[in-house]
Amino acid sequence: QVQLVESGGGLVQAGGSLRLSCTASGSIFRINTMGWYRQAPGKQRELVAGITSVGTINYADSVKGRFIISRDNAKNTVYLQMNSLKPEDTAVYYCNAELRTIAVQRPYWGQGTQVTVSS
Repeated sequence: QVQLVESGGGLVQAGGSLRLSCTASGSIFRINTMGWYRQAPGKQRELVAGITSVGTINYADSVKGRFIISRDNAKNTVYLQMNSLKPEDTAVYYCNAELRTIAVQRPYWGQGTQVTVSS
């Protein structure tokens, strides 16, 4: 059984920073892409940033220059450093990992962590 556990959300003032972490555990054979999505109230879930197993990165235009994604393959962990936060960054942030177990290859999701940016 695979689990993705996130941490690091919270309340911060505009202009502040937060760092999210997500660790995958369980019977994992290989992790391909890891990433972060977010969903604000009344909006669809959107990709924030993704990183492949070899370090290829992509960002949503809205976070370029402010957010940094990284991963530690030895720890099956992905990070999201969020700087210069804006109220419009307020959302539930979800970790995602495309990974292979012995039985299947598919995306897995974390439970979500709330990020609230006050103005």
